[in-house]
Amino acid sequence: MKIKDKKKSALTADEMRDINDYWAAANYLCVGMLYLRDNPLLRAPLQAQHIKRRLLGHWGSDPGQNFVWVHLNRLIRDRDLNVAYISGPGHGAPATLANAYLEETYTDVYPDRSLDEQGMTRFFRLFSHPGGVGSHCTPETPGSIHEGGELGYSLSHAFGAVFDNPDLLVVPMIGDGEAETGAMATSWHSNKFLNSGRDGAVLPILHLNGYKIANPTILARISTEELLDLFRGYGYTPYLVEGSDPVAMHQVMAQTLDACVDTIHAVQAQARAGGPLTRPRWPMIILRTPKGWTAPKDLDGHKIEGFWRAHQVPILDVANNPQHLAVLETWMRSYKPQDLFDAQGRLVPRLRALAPRGTRRISANPHANGGLLRIPLSLPNVRGYAVPVTDPGHVQLESTYVLGQFLRDVMRDNRGRFRVFSPDENASNRLQAIYEVSKKVWMADTLPEDSDGGELSPDGYVMEMLSEHTLEGWLEGYLLTGRHGFFSTYEAFAHIIDSMVNQHAKWLEKCKTEVHWRAPVSSLNILLSSTVWRQDHNGFTHQDPGFLDVITNKQAIVTRIYLPPDANCLLHVVRECLESTDYVNVVVADKEPHLQFLDIDAAALHCAKGIGIWPWASTDAGGEPDVVIASAGDVVTAEALGATAILRGAFPDLRIRFVNVVDLFKLQPNTEHEHGLSDRDFDSLFTRDKPVIFNFHGYPQLIHKLTYRRINEVNIHVRGYKEKGSINTPMQLAINNQVDRFNLVIDVIDRVPRLIAAGAHVKERMKDHILEHLQYAMDEGVDRAETANWTWPF
Repeated sequence: MKIKDKKKSALTADEMRDINDYWAAANYLCVGMLYLRDNPLLRAPLQAQHIKRRLLGHWGSDPGQNFVWVHLNRLIRDRDLNVAYISGPGHGAPATLANAYLEETYTDVYPDRSLDEQGMTRFFRLFSHPGGVGSHCTPETPGSIHEGGELGYSLSHAFGAVFDNPDLLVVPMIGDGEAETGAMATSWHSNKFLNSGRDGAVLPILHLNGYKIANPTILARISTEELLDLFRGYGYTPYLVEGSDPVAMHQVMAQTLDACVDTIHAVQAQARAGGPLTRPRWPMIILRTPKGWTAPKDLDGHKIEGFWRAHQVPILDVANNPQHLAVLETWMRSYKPQDLFDAQGRLVPRLRALAPRGTRRISANPHANGGLLRIPLSLPNVRGYAVPVTDPGHVQLESTYVLGQFLRDVMRDNRGRFRVFSPDENASNRLQAIYEVSKKVWMADTLPEDSDGGELSPDGYVMEMLSEHTLEGWLEGYLLTGRHGFFSTYEAFAHIIDSMVNQHAKWLEKCKTEVHWRAPVSSLNILLSSTVWRQDHNGFTHQDPGFLDVITNKQAIVTRIYLPPDANCLLHVVRECLESTDYVNVVVADKEPHLQFLDIDAAALHCAKGIGIWPWASTDAGGEPDVVIASAGDVVTAEALGATAILRGAFPDLRIRFVNVVDLFKLQPNTEHEHGLSDRDFDSLFTRDKPVIFNFHGYPQLIHKLTYRRINEVNIHVRGYKEKGSINTPMQLAINNQVDRFNLVIDVIDRVPRLIAAGAHVKERMKDHILEHLQYAMDEGVDRAETANWTWPF
C-alpha cells in the first residue's frame, strides 16, 4: 500500500532540511571512499593526484541505504527505539561505514580515523585498499553482524537476531539482486515463526533500484500489482515508497516508517497484554529509487543514474581524463560539503544532533557485538545421562537418542537463550526428547489432528523448516547477537549450507585474529546424522560425507570436527561444543542403534585426549605392534573392531594396537593447529615403519590430507567412502567401499610381512564371507545375524 494522506506531514521544514543534509553528508562520504586519497573536503580544486590509483567499490545501493539510515535515526531519537540494521546488498558497505563515521562510532573503535580532515583522509584511503576495509560489511565494520560477501542471508540473519529479543527491531535492507537468490526466497517465510509476545520484530525493506551488475532485476520489472501480491502472498502488508524527488520521498518515507512502527508496537502490545498469539501480517517496505540515486544523470552519452552503470564506480578514468575529473568534482560539490562539515572537518552541530546517542546508535548497538551480551549456558552434568557400559561392545542403542535427553535439559534450563534447529529432522535424528520441554515454533494455521504428535506451539523454541538455508541463517543471527544454538541435519544435505558455513567461519577467523574489539560469540554447533553408512532405504543420494572436507579447508583456529564412537563420547563432545566460543564445531553421529564401547569416565578421558589407544582391543601391551588399526566414526569403528576380533582369533601372536580418533584435527601437527599432536606423540601412537590401517567415516583422501608429511605417512592406508552405494544393507555398503571387517583383515594380511604366507587361508575365508554376505543381502534384504547382532567377543 501507499501512504495516501500526503497533507499530513511527518516532517517539519527544519527536519526536512536537516534530514536531507545528513543524507547528503552520508552520500558524500560514500563517493569519497570510492575516489579520494587526499583533499577529502574539496578545500582545494580537485586534481588527479587526489584520486586513488585504483578505483574499487560499489555506489549503486549506497544512497538508498543512507536514505533509510537517516530516517531510522529519526525514529530512534523520537521513540527511543532499539534498532539494528543489516545491509543486504553485497558490496553496500560504504553506506554502513559512512553512517558509522557520522555517528562517531567508527572513530570510537578506530581513533586514527578521527573526526577531522586528517582522519577523513585516512578513512577514505583505507576503503578497498590493502590493509584497509572491504567493500562489504566485514567484521571490522561496527554495527554489522552480516558480512554480505555472499547474497541471500540478510533476512534470515535479521529474524535470528530478534528471536528472544523482545525490544529489538532489526531492519534488513534487501537488495533486489539479492532477492533473486533461493536462500532469500525461503527466508520470507520467517514471519510464520515470529512470536510477537516474546520476540522482537523485523521490518524488511526491499530496495528496488532496478539493476544488478549489468542486468535488470526481476522484481523491478514486474507490475506493481504483481509485486504487491507477491508479498501479500508471503503474509506481509507491503508499503510502497517510490520516486526520485528527495523532498517528496523524505515525507513519504517518514510517514511510512511511522505507520510500520505503529503497527509493530500495536501487535506486540496486544500479544504482551495476554491477547491471542495469532500471526499478524507484519509490515514490510518496498523502496523503489533510482540506481545510484544523486549521481550524474549521464556521461559520454551513456545513462548513469537509474541504470546499471551506477552499480559500481560510476565514473572511471578520472585521474587521466580531465573531463571525467571535472564531472566527479561537480558531482561531489553538489552535496555542498562546505555546509555539512566544519572547519576541522567534523559534521556540523545541527547535523550531529540527528544521530542517536550511546548504544542507541545503530553502529554501536551491542546486539551487533553479541559477545558483549552472551551469558554462558547452564549445562547439566553429562553423568546424569550416561549409558552403563560394563563390557565394551556388548550393548546397542541409538546414541543420538541419549543426546536428545541432554539437549532437552539444556533447553529447559536456558529458556530464551538456547534453541535447537533442524529441517524437519529432530525426531528423525532421535532428538525427540526436546519436545518434552519445548514444542516446535508454529505461528501458521493448525488443524485438530496436529494435537496428535504434531508438537506444534506458538510458544516453542524448537525451529523446524525444510530449508537448511533459512535455519542456518536464523542460527547465525541468533549466535551473533549473543545467544546459543544447536543445528542437526542429514549428513548428505549439509552441503546445502557449505557456503554459508564458509562465510561464518571467515567472519569468526577475522574476529579472532584481527578484530579484537569483537567479544567472543557462542560456537556454531552442527550435528551430522543419518550418515553415509546407514542409508538402508534412501540409497546413493543420501551418501556423502564430504561436508568434513569443506570444514577442513577453513582456518583450523575456528573449526573442529568430532567423530564420537558412542553415546558417552557424544555427550562429552557436545557439552564441550556448547561451552566453546568462536568455533564451527561439526559432530558426526549416526542415529541408528550402534555398539557402545566406553563408560562415561573412560569416555571423558578419551574425549579430553581426542585420540588414544584402546587397551582392551589391543594386544601390543609392552611391545611394539605389528600393525596399527585406527578408526574415526561410529560405524567404521565397529567394523575395525570386528576385523581386530577376527585377527586376534586367527593370529594369537599378532601384536595389534587399536587407536580411535574422536577429534579429527588431532591428526594435524600442533605447530599448525592448536589442538594437534606433536610429532613425538603422533609417532608414539602410529609407530614408525609399521603399517597403519585407518578405517575412516569419510572420504579417504581427507586423512591423507591431514597427515601429509607426518612421520610414517607412507604407511598410513586409509579405507573410507568411495562413492559406491545404492539401496544397500549396512554390510553391503561397507563391503562395497571396503570398510568392512573382512576387507580390513585382508588388508592387514597383505601389509604385515610375516602374515603374507601364513594368512593365505584366512584371506580365502574372508573372501568367502564377503560373497556370502553380499548374496544373503540380495536374497533376504537384511544382513546376516552374525554381523547384524555381532558383539565384541573378548
